[in-house]
Amino acid sequence: MLELLRVSPRPVSELARRTGLSQPGTSKHLRVLRDAGLVLVRTEAQQRIYSLEPGPLVELDAWLEPYRRQWEASLDALERHLERKSSPTKEQ
Repeated sequence: MLELLRVSPRPVSELARRTGLSQPGTSKHLRVLRDAGLVLVRTEAQQRIYSLEPGPLVELDAWLEPYRRQWEASLDALERHLERKSSPTKEQ
């Protein structure tokens, strides 16, 4: 649902249709996201239009960055180790 909202604001009915959830289920999910500060809602005529609030996700991404770098370094080291082990040695 967040991915759909990342692309553009959408009404509840479209989100329900695109995700395959019931409209009440979609509304409940959106309420949780709104309460968490991840989406904004505005009313246009009879529709509630939801949009992504990127601020909290940007903060989360910044918080995760050191861990991402650590995992990338560890996985790069593992890849180098596996490449060394699988490459033929001069003795063979």
